[in-house]
Amino acid sequence: MAQLPQSPSSAAILPMPAGEDATAYSVFPPTARDRHSMYRYLIIEDDALNARYIAEGLRQQGAHVSVCGDGVQGIAQAVGENWDVIILDRMLPNGFDGLQILQTLRSMGKQTPVLVLSALSATDERVRGLKAGCDDYLTKPFAFSELAARLEALVRRAQIPAPTREMRVADLRVNLMSRSAERAGQPLALQPREFRLLAFLMQHAHQIVTRTMLLESVWDYRFDPQTNVIDVHISRLRSKVDKGFPAPLIHTVRGVGYSLSDRPQDLPEVA
Repeated sequence: MAQLPQSPSSAAILPMPAGEDATAYSVFPPTARDRHSMYRYLIIEDDALNARYIAEGLRQQGAHVSVCGDGVQGIAQAVGENWDVIILDRMLPNGFDGLQILQTLRSMGKQTPVLVLSALSATDERVRGLKAGCDDYLTKPFAFSELAARLEALVRRAQIPAPTREMRVADLRVNLMSRSAERAGQPLALQPREFRLLAFLMQHAHQIVTRTMLLESVWDYRFDPQTNVIDVHISRLRSKVDKGFPAPLIHTVRGVGYSLSDRPQDLPEVA
């Protein structure tokens, strides 16, 4: 039975010989099997042979794959279910352009990673695809190994937690994007170093942070300057964060350091 060529130069997508079972083809190397296992892929591709070939290869790796041959069905499935990656053909029948589908999905707030497949290799076409909202653009013909690597990268990227933009402890809020802070809805006027100190305390809320940790992370010191710089800034920060509010949030832990918490009873020897 025929085997898919393994060398990168000969791994471009090829039609299956008539009568061959697609499951006989090892589209991805064995090492990829676990990485693609249990992933959910939606393929929107009007070329039935191409779609089947890709789908069977992914299924061999344990992935769940659904195939749509037109844009109308594709949009319905893309919106109606959750997918790890949508593999979208650039040119579709019945006046449906792949980029129109992509723009529709993005306008609906659907942020599923999309890999666009296209025979249009010009730089302008790639730029159009990226501007329309695709996460990757792969031109035909392509190597299966490259498709596998790109899909894996998209899934991995989507699984990385988004950076924390806002942190809260009790009625204290810190926004890292706008570099602003407020307590009980009242804005706090913080100097840059004070904001950095507060942000670090918030990132370690309910934990004890030592003076060494503060010197290294807030002042970028790798030595003890033998000054009261931390005490001065903590005092200033307390006057803005705690003064005038019913319950203090910044606490001193004797002989150790400081903690920002609304549960001081859980801290040892709070001063």
